[in-house]
Parts: sequence; C-alpha cells; structure tokens
Amino acid sequence: MSEQLKVPTMAEYMAEGKQPEVLFWVGCAGSFDDRAKKITKAFVKLLHSANVDFAVLGAEESCTGDPAKRAGNEFLFQMQAVTNIEVLNAYEVNKIVTTCPHCFNTMKNEYPSLGGNYKVVHHTQFLKDLLKDGRITIEGGKFKGKRITFHDPCYLGRANDVYEAPRDLIRKLDAELVEMKSCKSRGLCCGAGGAQMFKEAEPGNKEVNIKRTEQAIETKPEIIAAGCPFCNTMMTDGVKNKEKEGDIAVMDIAELIATAQDL
Repeated sequence: MSEQLKVPTMAEYMAEGKQPEVLFWVGCAGSFDDRAKKITKAFVKLLHSANVDFAVLGAEESCTGDPAKRAGNEFLFQMQAVTNIEVLNAYEVNKIVTTCPHCFNTMKNEYPSLGGNYKVVHHTQFLKDLLKDGRITIEGGKFKGKRITFHDPCYLGRANDVYEAPRDLIRKLDAELVEMKSCKSRGLCCGAGGAQMFKEAEPGNKEVNIKRTEQAIETKPEIIAAGCPFCNTMMTDGVKNKEKEGDIAVMDIAELIATAQDL
C-alpha cells in the first residue's frame, strides 16, 4: 500500500481500546497477486472516501482454508480455520467485508460450526449499502453508455444467491448492463473455483475460462465486470487468449466505482 493509503490493523485499534466498524478481510489473492492488489487498493480508497472506520488483520491474517477444503483436505482446512477464528474472536470481530467470494463463502457458511460467528458481507453488498446510506455517490460519467457484462462468481451467486448487488452498482454507473446467455443461477464457472486455480487442467478440448470468455464476448462488451480476484484472472487470461485485450477491459466492481469517482 502506498503511504497516502492508510490501512490500520486490528492490533492498532486494540492498543487504543477501540473497535472498527468493519474488518476488511483481504484474502490471499488480494494480498499477494499483483493484479488483485489493485482491487484491494480500489476498495480501500472507497472505504476512505466513505469515511468507513475499518481495519485489517495484516500479518495475523491467514488463508481461510478454502482451497484446502475444496481439494479434499478437511484436516488442513480445520487447522487453518480454527487459527483464524481464534484471532478473530480474540479481537471480538463481529462484521467482516471481503473482496473474495471464496473467503466470503467459507467464513459465512463454514466458520460458524467451528466457533466463528460473524456477519460476513461481500464488497459489492457493502458498497451497495454505503450507496443506500448516502456515504458514497456514484457518478457514471466515465462509464456512461458503455456496454458492461457481469460474470457471476460461483461462490457469490449460486452458492449464496447474491446476484443483484453487483448489477445494481453497474446500473448506477449509467452503463448498459448486457447479460450473457448463461448468467445468474445458470452462470458458468470461470474455471478457478473448487481449488481448480491451483492445478493443471484436466483432459478436454477447451479450457473452462476460454468457454466463459467466449460467452462474454458474444455480448460485445467494452468491459467484463467481475466480483472475484480469481474470476478476474481467468477472464483476463481468456481475453488475452482471444487477442482482445485492446478492446475489452476486465475490471472488478470496486475498480469501476473507484475509477468513476477519480479515486
């Protein structure tokens, strides 16, 4: 993070005897992947712009255990989850926002049985609430009339029925939201979910991300919007495969809004 982007930690809050409004769970991709770091920065800028009192765990944050669980290693998942839950409970965290649907799904649905009970929201839901409460405004200038198609992340859409928050935000940009034939509950995976991101492809005649990118390109979009760092990577690779990177941008919802606000 650059110096002007102040990102306080829970430890700093605890030292002052204060509790932030929300814990921002950055996630492995948002912390380490160069492309996903841009999504993290865009979201942090929006939090500052809305005067949200937030903190991160920093070095105390560890992987939620999602890839281990999806790959079948329940033992490793529980070790990772319990470690995180101990840290979160020690800080008395009650509300968590994350830009990663994998972290969102795991913490929301699988942490409670291990003793981790939190109100977990995806950043598109959080941004929609900030907009509703008048804490941020969205001016569509830069995206007015642009054709944007939204790719539903599996762990946001089909796993948790969150379909409208990201679309509402795109509409607020005065953009033209164009839907793929396979969208919402019928959306196709980008090819990264279920720990597939970390293994070689299985035999077949086409990569899943190429198939999904083709479905997106059919809508003739200027921008493919995503709400997941893994989807972002897969769709970006798909656009490059089709040699369309000069024509089609792949952007997270947070990046769209931050760009519209000149943040």
